[in-house]
Amino acid sequence: MDVRRVVTGHDENGKSCVLIDDVASNATSRRLGHDSRLIWVTDAAPASYDGNEDAGARAIGRPPPDNGTLIRILEIQPGVTAEPHFTETIDYVIVMSGEMDMVLDTETVKLNAGDVLVQRGTTHNWVNHGPKPCRFAAILIDAEGTDRAPVTN
Repeated sequence: MDVRRVVTGHDENGKSCVLIDDVASNATSRRLGHDSRLIWVTDAAPASYDGNEDAGARAIGRPPPDNGTLIRILEIQPGVTAEPHFTETIDYVIVMSGEMDMVLDTETVKLNAGDVLVQRGTTHNWVNHGPKPCRFAAILIDAEGTDRAPVTN
């Protein structure tokens, strides 16, 4: 999956410039037919726009750092399911192409290209029942809450 990543910043004179213009290469694949590219990570709120670190090259798990954010582009092939999971985050999910079923504890919602989902700390799973790959952007923001049902084994 090729995803162009353009990152702006400031040069040594404080002028705006492009710091990175590349194909995102920080890949994660949790199973066959699942592909993810980390685009950027922040460590705090408010986030800093200073420095020249490539925060998209960092090694990071599924959730962002405490008080941080991350953005990933994911692609799930037809017939592939993710795995039920939960993160203590607010997620903005934007379906860019294809279609995807979001499976919750009590219902399933079909999301199509152009749809936007706000995921608020819920256990969910992604299943692609469609005929084409589904590509979506997921922006995760560290959060906390108390509405979640206890997890049982």
